[in-house]
Amino acid sequence: MKTNWKTLALSVLVSSGIIATSIFAVRYRSNEMKHPYAPTAAEFAGEPTPLHVEDVRERFERELIVNANLDASTLLIIKRSARFFPIIEPILAKNGVPDDFKYLAVAESALMNATSSAGAKGFWQFMPTTAKERGMEVTEFVDERYHVEKSTEAACKYLLDAKRKFGSWTLAAASYNGGMAGVQKQMDIQNETNYYDLLLTEETHRYVFRILALKEVMKNPATYGFTFSAAELYKPIPTKKVVVDTTITDLVRFAKMQGINYKTLKYHNPWLRDKKLPNLNRKPYEILIPQ
Repeated sequence: MKTNWKTLALSVLVSSGIIATSIFAVRYRSNEMKHPYAPTAAEFAGEPTPLHVEDVRERFERELIVNANLDASTLLIIKRSARFFPIIEPILAKNGVPDDFKYLAVAESALMNATSSAGAKGFWQFMPTTAKERGMEVTEFVDERYHVEKSTEAACKYLLDAKRKFGSWTLAAASYNGGMAGVQKQMDIQNETNYYDLLLTEETHRYVFRILALKEVMKNPATYGFTFSAAELYKPIPTKKVVVDTTITDLVRFAKMQGINYKTLKYHNPWLRDKKLPNLNRKPYEILIPQ
């Protein structure tokens, strides 16, 4: 019998898991969108994006095409957003920060507690010094950059300061990547006050457009070929808060006392960075326990 080597090779790849992620992603795609629909209008935090300007439109389309075709990555972001946006959204609203900034967190970390090569951590990718300046605790035992609520609060403080400085939410978003001083320096050199008129570093040059593209795809997933049911999204997990203001010498034992294991404790409280929690100052910590 003649061997179909293409079929055999595909079977080997699938069985080894090498292309399993791609096959999984295709199950959610209604069609192949190599050149997806491009909207004729866009805005960030109520500030219009001038898509009538050729280079602006092309930069937006670049990020849109890239993110619409990152099948597995974008699908996982959409699924995670159902769990974490309900945590982030009310904190943004409480602080007077536009809802669109939840997509900045997506651009920073894909809604994971990521660590960058430079040492930035968490959903909002804070460096240690900046995190401490914004009121977060960062020690060998506690790192609140991994605390979704507290890091979101800290991000709001930064963004509000940036908005006061620049008078623009778009520039505030750009400064989250390029730094307030870095953006201001280029504004002064180039004598410009609009993000879309500035020539910035490649990363910051693309940054706001990536946020815009993620917003567009995540708000309109079916338009870009992502189809799924509500049941397939990652739902929020109900938890209760246990307030602790004394030292916990053994978090494994503490977890067992709460009726869970250490893995589950760490999943819900990734800001706990050791197997113990020293607390000489009797600081109250809220530890989440699944209900």
